[in-house]
Amino acid sequence: MRLCLVSQTPLVLFLRERRQEHGTVPLKLSSLSEGEDYEFTAGGVTKMVYPLLRKMREGGLLEVAHWVSLNPGAPPLLSSSGLLLHHLELEKQRLSGYGAAKETLWRTLHGLSRETVDFLWQDEFIDYTYFNRKCAEFLLSLEKENDFDLFYIHDFQMLPLGHMLNLLKPKLFRWHLPFDETLLPEEWRPLLSLYFNSYEAVVVSCRKYLKTLRRLGYRGKSVHLYPYLDLSLYGKPTREEVEALCNRFGIGEDERVVLVVARLDPMKGQDRAIEGFAKAGIPGTKLMLVGDGSFSSSKKGMGLSKAERWLGYLRGRARELGVEDRVIFAGYLKPRELQAAYERCEVVLLPSLLEGFGLVVIEGWVYRKPCLVSRRAGVAELIKEGENGLLFDPLLPEELAEKLSLLLSDERLAASLGEGGKETSSLCSLERGVEEEAKVMRELVGE
Repeated sequence: MRLCLVSQTPLVLFLRERRQEHGTVPLKLSSLSEGEDYEFTAGGVTKMVYPLLRKMREGGLLEVAHWVSLNPGAPPLLSSSGLLLHHLELEKQRLSGYGAAKETLWRTLHGLSRETVDFLWQDEFIDYTYFNRKCAEFLLSLEKENDFDLFYIHDFQMLPLGHMLNLLKPKLFRWHLPFDETLLPEEWRPLLSLYFNSYEAVVVSCRKYLKTLRRLGYRGKSVHLYPYLDLSLYGKPTREEVEALCNRFGIGEDERVVLVVARLDPMKGQDRAIEGFAKAGIPGTKLMLVGDGSFSSSKKGMGLSKAERWLGYLRGRARELGVEDRVIFAGYLKPRELQAAYERCEVVLLPSLLEGFGLVVIEGWVYRKPCLVSRRAGVAELIKEGENGLLFDPLLPEELAEKLSLLLSDERLAASLGEGGKETSSLCSLERGVEEEAKVMRELVGE
């Protein structure tokens, strides 16, 4: 199969500008140094897409695989593990407008704003549409050279792309965000329905999102597939690595750690975690917040400043609640450091106000950690209360505090939930994901 995959978020961000002319031999990722030349982009899309494409290439399902994404300042063509990665740019002014429009869409889909139809006529929406059109034109040029069998488009930013890609080739779309039609302005629904119906199939992360697709009038093939991770990558860190993490962040040998892993964004609920942690008042315990901005807020990405503002607010909130000396703002951690954090913690907490899924819970389960999960996260669909996790309402800090105290006081319950979670994590393994994705792809291309 010859596949072209598209996402807004790129696989890697370059730490220093590396430009080259289009049409040149691709730059090999293996010739660069991680941490010096580049870093992998944080987030679930890249954690899923890269292992998926590699596994499908190794298994012989994919003969050709191209991945197109937005990546300002990056070389236009990169190769890695038999994949070709194409990076598109936008002029600074258009990038700013695109980012503003994307944020409005994101906020609306998360119930944070109720924009009117006038938004569709604003200049920012023009820039948003422009990027999708530019991407469509680039894909058409790639198609002439490669004769793809399937186009696989990822996430809400790229939804209009299917409507713009006028080809008699099957198009598959994967939606990663929370999906509740009651949050959508009535005026938006016809346009969203038009866009969705440009795809032969749409994949969503939770079963309940299938109902939203139908209520929006989607007539194609709707599929529910849980997000997935390459669980083999989550190895056991050495004692030295764990000690190094503790020394770096001032975690004492006898101190207990509650871990939150999420990009810095109000929807991720780090403020709720701080409030619940403060109410629990458990001595000898620290709250560790891991994560910085997304691709959108990264200075190496789109350069939006919301992560920096949110971090300032969180620091102030910790001071107000008198726990600033017990809240660790760890920022970005490299993969081995993050694994050490999972190994060292006693509870993994997902406090999101609204979350499309929540792969950090799966990561916590890999390390047999008990997980305390927001009822408003998609992964809550996998939680069996008291068997593989505990649920709470992020708007009720008292409930969070109560259940956090329970997990830290009942070792038998904590261990049991960790074991139950470890068993459940197999539902989100890369092997299962590849099998289910391959089935959908083969059906679309008629294999």
